Amino acid sequence: MKADFFKTLGHPARIRVLELLSEREHTVAEMLPEVDVEPANLSQQLAILRRTGLVTARREGLSVTYALTSPQVAELLRVAREILTTVVTGQAQLFDEPEAAEK
Repeated sequence: MKADFFKTLGHPARIRVLELLSEREHTVAEMLPEVDVEPANLSQQLAILRRTGLVTARREGLSVTYALTSPQVAELLRVAREILTTVVTGQAQLFDEPEAAEK
């Protein structure tokens, strides 16, 4: 189950959708310019996120509003960003060290 969960997070459009929903609820129309994919692709990605239980959908007239099912999803994205920042910083330091050794 954990592998399937992380596989769900393995698409850039789905990550972007989750980041947007971490800020507040969004309609599909609000997300389209932010996610930068075709409407059919966004609908497909939202369906995957709904099936895995990461987002909920609420119909309001002609539009559908999406929200995270748990604030822990936003926390997971925040922690992932911190880990990646640490890793990238560490890699940058490795590249800088040979230059410092030459001086």
